[in-house]
Amino acid sequence: MTPKAARSIQSVQWFPAERLGRMNVEPTQRAWLIAKGMLSARVKAACGEQFALRLIDQWTGLLTSSHKLGLRSDDDAGLFRDIEMTHGGRVWIFGQTVMPDSTLSLHPWLAELGDTPLDETLIGLSGVDRGSYEYAWLPVDDPLAARALRDAEVKPEGLWARRSRVALRGAPLLMQEVFLPGMGRS
Repeated sequence: MTPKAARSIQSVQWFPAERLGRMNVEPTQRAWLIAKGMLSARVKAACGEQFALRLIDQWTGLLTSSHKLGLRSDDDAGLFRDIEMTHGGRVWIFGQTVMPDSTLSLHPWLAELGDTPLDETLIGLSGVDRGSYEYAWLPVDDPLAARALRDAEVKPEGLWARRSRVALRGAPLLMQEVFLPGMGRS
């Protein structure tokens, strides 16, 4: 199955890990996509002193049906937080966390994370459950891919991404991670 076959004509299709093995994924990216544990810690270890995480944007917006499905939430709006993890200034990972209004009302501190990695913050808290990863090939015109590639001079046909639902004492978050082509290369 090719990346193009992994999505329907009308929308991106997120699929479980079992189907990733049938996809045409470059080996270096596959290793990063399927890795468990804290992504920010893995990227820091690979980049050493050249690692940086920065908050790119944070805004309120409407949740799409895909967000609602991933969150298992009926909220109509929420906070979107975009970050980049870089190696020597080159973007390796674009991350977006979607926090529905109901989650923010219970945990308003989530809106104040700034450049702090969310996964590192959550690891020290009790009552945090992370669901299974889902994967997708995002065409370059997908809104998430477009945000990840906003400053790219050369745009690939698409990008691999993964997402997972995190429950913070029952309140959902959707963590989406987009892997850029130079990921894992110095």
